[in-house]
Amino acid sequence: MLDLLVKVYPWTKALHIISVIAWMAGMFYLPRLYVYHCGAAVGSVQSETFKVMEYKLLRFIINPAMIATFIFGGLLLATPGIVDWSQGWLHAKLTFVLLMGAFHGALSRWRRAFAEDRNTHSAKFYRQMNEVPTVLMILIVIMVVVRPF
Repeated sequence: MLDLLVKVYPWTKALHIISVIAWMAGMFYLPRLYVYHCGAAVGSVQSETFKVMEYKLLRFIINPAMIATFIFGGLLLATPGIVDWSQGWLHAKLTFVLLMGAFHGALSRWRRAFAEDRNTHSAKFYRQMNEVPTVLMILIVIMVVVRPF
């Protein structure tokens, strides 16, 4: 099994990067939809359209991309010779990835609130939340590329 992971490493890495890009695209877009959804009257055609868009984005793009990201990332971690667990950047990166997963969970909760017409947050709140995945992505990329510690 370990020999196979080494042989398919370039494919695993490529699929991990593709998955991350898809996940991040959704994580950037969904909070923006929430900003617009806040301006739609409850029960309006516009509100109902946002509900469908939010559901499909989360269900068919963001969720599968996150799962694929974790699967391929896990395979990379399991590949012999790839990970040096003594390096601090890796622990920081994994912490930021877990925070991204927690933010994903928050986006899911907020989508359910919109779906049930019980959103309590303002458009300003969602504009601010729209920055969270950007900041986390920047930190993750810096950890992987620069490896500051």
